[in-house]
Amino acid sequence: MATLVYALCALTSLACAVLLLRGYARNRVRLLLWSGLCFTGLALNNIILLVDMRVVPDIDLSVWRTLPALAGIAILLYGLVWETR
Repeated sequence: MATLVYALCALTSLACAVLLLRGYARNRVRLLLWSGLCFTGLALNNIILLVDMRVVPDIDLSVWRTLPALAGIAILLYGLVWETR
């Protein structure tokens, strides 16, 4: 059951990233770009979480799965703070 939840979270984050980046490609609204990149990082986080918990449970990948989430949130924070009009 946990594997299903991990996979659904990864797919949902990936779908959000694709939709946001596709919206940015159409409208060129910078907030869509920053949000899409953030969700890309969160999707990578969820994919690495799935690999960490189910594929290689003996190896601790907690640092490696935190880095994409941190990068995604940092990109979104940059976009929200410094990209004002």
